[in-house]
Amino acid sequence: MKLFGTMNVNSKGHLEIGKCDTTELAKEFGTPLYVVDEDLVRSTCREFKDNFEIEGIESEVIYASKAFLNLAIAKVICEEGLSLDVVSGGELYTALKANFPVSRIYMHGNNKTEGELSMAIEAGIGRIVVDNRNELEVIEYLCKSLNKKVDVLLRVNPGIEAHTHEYIQTSKNDSKFGESIFDEDMCKIINRFQNSESVNFKGFHCHIGSQIFEEKSFYSEVSDMIKFLEKIKKSMRI
Repeated sequence: MKLFGTMNVNSKGHLEIGKCDTTELAKEFGTPLYVVDEDLVRSTCREFKDNFEIEGIESEVIYASKAFLNLAIAKVICEEGLSLDVVSGGELYTALKANFPVSRIYMHGNNKTEGELSMAIEAGIGRIVVDNRNELEVIEYLCKSLNKKVDVLLRVNPGIEAHTHEYIQTSKNDSKFGESIFDEDMCKIINRFQNSESVNFKGFHCHIGSQIFEEKSFYSEVSDMIKFLEKIKKSMRI
């Protein structure tokens, strides 16, 4: 068995995590039992931050709550200086309950409910990642009702088929996530966001999938997004 973080096999042949004997933990709490290695979580957070904070490159590392989130994990993520990605009212509730800084919370999701959007708007979170033009209309309606204005990103789909399981690919041309960068109406969509009185349009977001182990997919993503931005900048003169 491969050991990670503080994992260790003690003299009794028992697995230890954080110097805690897991056999004793199982006796005390029963099974199944999930044990989180806090030191490993913290070191992983720092590794991501350290690798991006090079040569003065502006970056922000955002933890995906869908991996696992409770009050303790939210506190650790906050203390390590990461931002937080939430995709449901439950995850947002947990983040707020943990007093996670709202300015560092991003709300994602391609089927957000009005209740979830209202919750995010009222809390004043950092960004709502708008999945499509229809969602913008819902946000505008809610912002007017709540007398609020919110910062948003528009999720776009670069059409890259990353080498991962087909069920977790998110940027194929026929994907349900985001607006296609090849949409002939893209300039109109952007204008719609820019001219809205209810949102502050802050830019674009794209995500090509999970469990990707080939770097070339990310290089392709960056290259295609740069070309897309150059095209938009030229055609819209911005």
